[in-house]
Amino acid sequence: MTNVYSLDGIVVFGLLFICTCAYFKKVPRLKSWLLSEKKGVWGVFYKAAVIGTRLHVAVALSCVVLAFYVLFIK
Repeated sequence: MTNVYSLDGIVVFGLLFICTCAYFKKVPRLKSWLLSEKKGVWGVFYKAAVIGTRLHVAVALSCVVLAFYVLFIK
């Protein structure tokens, strides 16, 4: 179980948020509903989706490394 207030908990939350927003970008109804704003509070979803799609290799590798860390080291 990860703690939200620890560094690894924040990293887990950030990676899951980026992966979820990148998935939302592939679904047409969710893309028009959630990712239409590019500025403001709702723009965070758009920016996370852009990070997830452009840096998909780095995000995937960091997910694998973090899963190994949480399962075996922590």
